Amino acid sequence: MTTKEQSLKPRILAIIPCYNEEVTIGSIVLKTKRYVDTVLIIDDGSTDDTVKIGQDAGAVVISNKKNYGKSASIKTGFNYALENNYDYIVTLDGDAQHNPDEIPLLLENIMNGNHDISIGYRYGNKTEMPLWRKIGKRVLDYATSAGGGGLITDSQCGFRAFSKKAIETIAPKLNSSDFAVESEQLIRAHEMNLKVANTYISCKYENLETSTKNPASHGFSVLNKIIWLVAEKRPLLCISLPGFISVIIGLFFGIQTLQFYNKTHVFLISYAILVSIFLIIGILAMFIGLMLNVLPGIIERSRGEGE
Repeated sequence: MTTKEQSLKPRILAIIPCYNEEVTIGSIVLKTKRYVDTVLIIDDGSTDDTVKIGQDAGAVVISNKKNYGKSASIKTGFNYALENNYDYIVTLDGDAQHNPDEIPLLLENIMNGNHDISIGYRYGNKTEMPLWRKIGKRVLDYATSAGGGGLITDSQCGFRAFSKKAIETIAPKLNSSDFAVESEQLIRAHEMNLKVANTYISCKYENLETSTKNPASHGFSVLNKIIWLVAEKRPLLCISLPGFISVIIGLFFGIQTLQFYNKTHVFLISYAILVSIFLIIGILAMFIGLMLNVLPGIIERSRGEGE
């Protein structure tokens, strides 16, 4: 291949966030190198030989001094891709859950299918996903869809491919922590009208510890982040409206308490406490929702005046 042909060839980067993956990372890097120009390991404070084995296998390694979480690793990888002008980016896990031989399937939808993002879809006989994981995944899929991620088939799969345009668009907007990054990517992509494709992939779970975090804690953490992402987008609907309903409930119980007192001259302290809780929470929620709805406009106008 001539120098000119090499310069015209798209450059592909694979990003592998890792935390103590010395058992699997070497083979993952070697297999991944067949399909990409550079394998980038983001070592998230590993205490084993992940870094050494990854480097020996031919990967570029960026190490965090401590464990910051998957989201921080992905954002570091995206920034590296932009700084070094890669055309396509693939993300996959370092625990052998994903099969690097399926990287071309993900890239096909972007390079030849006119899509911006291609997400792995773990489905059918090609996945060993346990039933309880399937149920949890489906809950998070629906939550991500409701949160503005569009029609989602597998919101939590980390095996994905991105065009340079997609990374440039969504990377500056990512602010989630830990494992919520997958859902946030899709929500931000939908906001920016990026085209997302689904690609059937296999997935290995048997004899693997596929997460360093308790699955239940992981799921609730992601769900909590999705709820807040929705609230940020629609504060009046998601915060002020429930607050208004809380105030109405508080007033209802307050009237009931006063009526009971007028009839019996007995003051129900438990009802009074309940009324106070509903009113305080409701008023605060209405105020917070209004502020979140107004502040973005004020900040935007301030920036415009400053420029």
